[in-house]
Amino acid sequence: MKAFATLLDTLVYTTSRNRKLALIAEYLRETPDPDRGWALGALTGELDFPAVKSSTIRNLMKDRVDPVLWTLSRDFVGDTAETASLLWPQDTDPQDDPPSVSEVIDLLSGLNRNTAPKELPKLLDRLDANGRFALIKLATGGMRIGVSARLAKTAFSQAFDVSVEEVEEYWHALEPPYTELFQWAADGADPPDVSNRPMFRPFMLAHPLEETKVNLKDYAAEWKWDGIRVQLVRVGGETRLYSRSGDDISVTFPELLDVLPIDAVLDGELLVRGTSQGGEAGGAASFNALQQRLGRKTVSKKMLAQAPAFVRLYDALILEGQDLREREWQRRRDTLESIVPKLPDSHFDLSALVEARDFDHLAEIREGARDDAIEGLMLKRRDAPYIAGRKVGLWYKWKRDPLLIDCVLMYAQRGSGKRSSFYSDYTFGCWDGDPDQGAELLPVGKAYSGFTDAELKKIDKLVRQTTLNRFGPVREVERTLVFEVAFDSVHSSKRHKSGLAMRFPRIHRIRWDKPVHEADRIEALRALVRG
Repeated sequence: MKAFATLLDTLVYTTSRNRKLALIAEYLRETPDPDRGWALGALTGELDFPAVKSSTIRNLMKDRVDPVLWTLSRDFVGDTAETASLLWPQDTDPQDDPPSVSEVIDLLSGLNRNTAPKELPKLLDRLDANGRFALIKLATGGMRIGVSARLAKTAFSQAFDVSVEEVEEYWHALEPPYTELFQWAADGADPPDVSNRPMFRPFMLAHPLEETKVNLKDYAAEWKWDGIRVQLVRVGGETRLYSRSGDDISVTFPELLDVLPIDAVLDGELLVRGTSQGGEAGGAASFNALQQRLGRKTVSKKMLAQAPAFVRLYDALILEGQDLREREWQRRRDTLESIVPKLPDSHFDLSALVEARDFDHLAEIREGARDDAIEGLMLKRRDAPYIAGRKVGLWYKWKRDPLLIDCVLMYAQRGSGKRSSFYSDYTFGCWDGDPDQGAELLPVGKAYSGFTDAELKKIDKLVRQTTLNRFGPVREVERTLVFEVAFDSVHSSKRHKSGLAMRFPRIHRIRWDKPVHEADRIEALRALVRG
């Protein structure tokens, strides 16, 4: 556990991606099994200990530290694990008997809601501040140390000189502590046998189309749908649905698990049907409708009936045991078109190609596409194989230009990780009427991206100097600053006081020069809601 704690502590203060890769790779090479496998599962978010939540840690601390001191310290630090690890009362030297990662996993796995408050303190007492930080992060699943699952897999590939594509090929068919994966990569054993498992294959991804113009003789165009990219895998009668990151989301969309009649690996966009089956979107509702179903462990019959899911197919990777990925896109497309009529149209359809005379004509079509379910266009080279990751020149994504609106900063909240000392998460609003006639501001969105580090420091200073009220980690500020906010679309929402919810809001520009009474009104956003 001491080595794992040192790794986490170093990663927190390391901003260089290459340095992070080197640190993780070194840890994986030098740490024995199964500790390194459990650590890898923790870094990639694959471990779950239901008995230990952030509330468990807060309750333990409030029994041991003055509650006011705890609240003030947590607010200042911005991270529960870091605050608790530093404030935990220590009576004895904990460094003589630190537990191993494997021992910690075994103990955490055996906890329930009743035993956790009794047993967890015994573990914390055996660790120093760094160890306690690592333990709490591991137990609660909230790493947030600037290490993505992709970065951890890349570090694994670098540690043992294997390709990251091969790592991902096996990764999602295995479970921590990944014994078979380490035996293959580190010890030279045969690759894990995953032939009879409905495993995830890494997606082929696209580069943004910026100033490049492509020849439509070489590239096919199709709509970029506004759902979530998924992979549907059926092997030996068992079906699994995977997200873009390789997470198994089958339980959230049970209606798709018994409808694929053939063994296959299919790539597509997960959407839900709207109330209308007509229109250009072919019955696809906005992302806001799909969002109501994401992340649910149980789905009611009412929700299944009101927002049934379907997959709009893009590509065929494997069909009845035959790997198609080496074939050019046009041949895979022909194969996909031949099998779609055999699939139930209640759960599958084909993403249509967009025909255009030339690139300029395609640009006109893209500009006019404001359907809720459309994000833009995809351009795919007709002779391209299906290659995992982003390969320059093969696939491009050409998103439609964002919508823009001027909003007023209302609330600010501390960030996490390296931003935990700054107010970096901003809630903003629009005027519900004429501000000169006493209209109020209604919150319409929240964003934490789109500004530079220098701008962040300047906004943070403004937040501290203009605070009106404090609500835990959130500060209400004077209405003095206007953000130009970019977003992809806006939808009606019963969960928000304004009745609106933005899709992908981000700070486009900070309008230091603009008076707040000149910010936009709610009517301007409502006019952009379709249907």
